[in-house]
Amino acid sequence: MTSQDTTLHIYIISDSIGETALNVVRATIAQFPDVHSVLHKFTFVSTSTRLQPILDQAYKDQAILYLTIADPELAKATEKFCQNRNLTYFNLMQPMLDAIYNKTGHSPSQIVGAQHELSDEYFSRINAMEFTIKYDDGKDPKGFQEADIILLGISRTSKTPLSMYLSTLGFKVANLPLIPENEPPQILFEVDRKKIIGLTNDLNVVQKFRNNRMIEYGLSANTQYASNERITKELQYADTLYKELEVPVLNVAERSIEESAHIIINILNYNIK
Repeated sequence: MTSQDTTLHIYIISDSIGETALNVVRATIAQFPDVHSVLHKFTFVSTSTRLQPILDQAYKDQAILYLTIADPELAKATEKFCQNRNLTYFNLMQPMLDAIYNKTGHSPSQIVGAQHELSDEYFSRINAMEFTIKYDDGKDPKGFQEADIILLGISRTSKTPLSMYLSTLGFKVANLPLIPENEPPQILFEVDRKKIIGLTNDLNVVQKFRNNRMIEYGLSANTQYASNERITKELQYADTLYKELEVPVLNVAERSIEESAHIIINILNYNIK
């Protein structure tokens, strides 16, 4: 990747849900806050017919690939493709499989998703993820009653990424975008406030994110949405609401999604499920 490149494409290819690779990638890219990266996640890739178009597009994007593929033939095909085209890739499973085989002499089962036992805990996490998708971005405030965690925040305070990460840990999360011109739903004042967290961010960080978003949309960065005046108004509105609700506030600036999530878990005295 040259200094002129503006976007780093990262491909996650898995024959299961790709959770392992996703966690590794998120932890890694959090160390490069100035790099604009785009994640492409492909799950349940179990045939060469499904795999090949993904690899072709990865080559066009000059992506870095992270693999969790149990099928040795698919894994080898992916590795060969990357080697022939000088693409950087990381097979997250194979080195560990080889190490255990060399140590014990036992061959791996090659069962896709073998780490996900059909247990109550596994289904609980799947349900939490489905719940969180359903109640993302204030789609239906009725979800606040059933949610384990409710995240509030203005645009660009990591509400959705945090919600999704927390859901992979088994928490049902609902979030609500705060806009000064929109009154928050009445149900927000009726639910247990001990499960509400107010998210905030530094003005300059929010402005940088919003400027980048406008540029990605092909618009001018000099918009009201990204202006100091508008962002200050939104941050002050959010802060006033947090004080009214008497809820803890977390500043997500300079924090990875993982760090913010675990702070939230500690604030709410939850145990990871």
